Amino acid sequence: MKNIGQMMKQAQQVQAKMNEMQMALTHVEMTGASGGGMVCVTLSGKGDCRKVSIDKDLMNPAEGEVLEDLIVAAFADAKGKVEAYVQEEMAKLTGGLNLPAGLKLPF
Repeated sequence: MKNIGQMMKQAQQVQAKMNEMQMALTHVEMTGASGGGMVCVTLSGKGDCRKVSIDKDLMNPAEGEVLEDLIVAAFADAKGKVEAYVQEEMAKLTGGLNLPAGLKLPF
């Protein structure tokens, strides 16, 4: 019984830290880029789009499809960075717990 009580206490501590991390993620920003930095997309740690920056040289109506592709690529780059950051932070929180492989927290 002592181990169950200890596990419950540890789970409560992890839950409190996860709540803190969720709040902190709203302040984290990751920027992804494409086209050699000509298009940049900045996301919050929760994946909300905060900013899109486009080099003025890409503002040619004839290049609309290229610009669209670059925006999608920059978004994907930023999203990958956010996911890596969240995984890293979760690993810090759950380092002592033996969670099942593939369990995606906090989402």
